[in-house]
Amino acid sequence: MSDRRIAAAAAMILASAMVSPATAVRAEDEGILRVYMNSARVLKLDRPVSKVIVGNAEVADATVADSKTIVLTGRSYGTTNLVLLDADGNAIVDERILVSIDESSTVRVFKSTARTVLSCTPNCEEHAQTGATP
Repeated sequence: MSDRRIAAAAAMILASAMVSPATAVRAEDEGILRVYMNSARVLKLDRPVSKVIVGNAEVADATVADSKTIVLTGRSYGTTNLVLLDADGNAIVDERILVSIDESSTVRVFKSTARTVLSCTPNCEEHAQTGATP
């Protein structure tokens, strides 16, 4: 089957697939901050942050937008942690971060033992698998 046919079939499957919200597990419900790869998430804090620590900067990055706003960006697949400290060294945030692909715009194609992930935003293209596996 040609790549073009696989992409067309994947697009049809994506268009017809429906996921029940009741069966979806949200990472935030488990106390994990979820960020999609190559996307940013804004964290608003109650008090000013003095120090930002990311366990593995290859997985996620945290940028201080202002003293009470942190922008968390997913760099590659995997998990790490985020620790935010105030001026007195007290932890404001101490959470795990899960960086994953946005599942709502992907299709997985299984052919024998091979697996291909297509990212369909807006056209279906093979997605590069980089970084650590969650």
